[in-house]
Amino acid sequence: MSADKSRLQMEVSSFDLLLGELYDAAMDDHSWSRYLTHVQQLLKANYVTLILRTPQDSDQGLMLVIGDLVGQGTISYITYPRSETPFVNCPVNQVFTVTDLMSLNSWRESDYYRQHCIAQNVFHVLGVDISPPSGGVFRFRVTRPESQEDFSAADRMFCDALIPHMSRALHIHSMLGHRHSLSTLYAQAMGRLSIATLILDGDGHILETNQVAREMLAAGDGLKVVGGRLEASYPGDNKRLYKSIRNASSMAAEGRVALAEALSIARPSGQVSLGIVVEPVPQQEWNEGDSQPAVVIYSRDAVGQAMLSTAVTRQVFGFTPSESALAMELANGLSLEEAASSLGIRRNTARAHLRAIFSKTGVRRQTELVRLILNSVVTLGQA
Repeated sequence: MSADKSRLQMEVSSFDLLLGELYDAAMDDHSWSRYLTHVQQLLKANYVTLILRTPQDSDQGLMLVIGDLVGQGTISYITYPRSETPFVNCPVNQVFTVTDLMSLNSWRESDYYRQHCIAQNVFHVLGVDISPPSGGVFRFRVTRPESQEDFSAADRMFCDALIPHMSRALHIHSMLGHRHSLSTLYAQAMGRLSIATLILDGDGHILETNQVAREMLAAGDGLKVVGGRLEASYPGDNKRLYKSIRNASSMAAEGRVALAEALSIARPSGQVSLGIVVEPVPQQEWNEGDSQPAVVIYSRDAVGQAMLSTAVTRQVFGFTPSESALAMELANGLSLEEAASSLGIRRNTARAHLRAIFSKTGVRRQTELVRLILNSVVTLGQA
C-alpha cells in the first residue's frame, strides 16, 4: 500500500469519526464538547468556539468555547462579548479568515482584538456563519496564536467540507429541541389537569410517566410497579388490564384503527375505583426492536383535589381573594359549612361571599359553580 493511499484512508477514517461525533451532538447537548475538541485537535487550534446566540437587547448571548480560557477551564458556556466584533455581516455558509475582511494591521489596531484577543493569545481566526434550514445563524470560529502559522488553504477546505454537515446537525438539534419543548408543554398541561399519563411497551413495561402518574404509583392504591411493569392491585383487575394492553399493542402493530378502552381499577383503600383509559400508540413503519412505545394509559383520581390556581381564578372571574379562596374549596368538593370551617370564617360570611360569586358568574346553584370552575381554564393555570 502506498504512503499516499494509507494517509488518505487515515484522513477519511478521521473525518468519518468527526462526523459521527457531530451527529451525536445533534441529539445530545453534551456531545458538542467532544466534537469541538476533535476539531481543535485536527486544526491545531488553541480555541474552537460555537456561538449559539448573539446578544440582543437585554439578552447577553451564549457561546460554547473549547480551549483553556483564562479563569474558565477547557470547556465553557459563557456570555458572548457585548462589544462590536469585526466578524459581522459575513456571507452565510462561506469560510473566511481575518485577511479576507481586513489587513493584519487593521486587525491589530481594532478594539475587539485589543480587548478580547490579546489576553487569550488569539491572532489567527478561521470562521464561518452557518445558517441551518430551521433558521438562525450559528457562528463557528477556530483560532490560533500568532506564534503558529495562519490557516492554510487545506484548513479552509476542511472547514468548508464541514459546513453542510454542521448545518444539518444544527437543524436536527433545533427540531429536536422544538419537539422536546412542545412535549414538555403538553406534559405540564396534562399534569395541571391532574391526569396521570403512562407510556408502556407491548409487555406492559413502563417507559415513561408524568409527575401525576409517579405520585399515583408511589401511593400503590390500585396501580403499582412490579419489576418495571405496571400492575393492578387485584388479580382480576390485573388480568383485564393486560388483556387491554395486549389488544391495544397488537392493533397498533398491525396499523388497525382502535378505539380507547376504559377500565375500572379497584383500590385497596376502599376509595372510589380508579378509572383508566388504554390507547394504542401509533407505530412508525421503521420502529423495530424492544421497548418501543406501544400503549398509553391515562388515569385520573376521582377523589383527588383539583389543582386550581388562585391567581387565575381571580383573573378569569373577577373574584376577590376571599371569594377565590371559597370558590376553590367548593370546587374541591367541600360543602359551604366545611369550606367556611376550613377557611376559618363564619358561615354568614361564607354565604355573603357565595352570593357575590353567584352574581359575578351568573350561576345560581353551588353545583353549577363547581362545574363552571372545573370546566374553565382555571385548571390550566400554575397552581
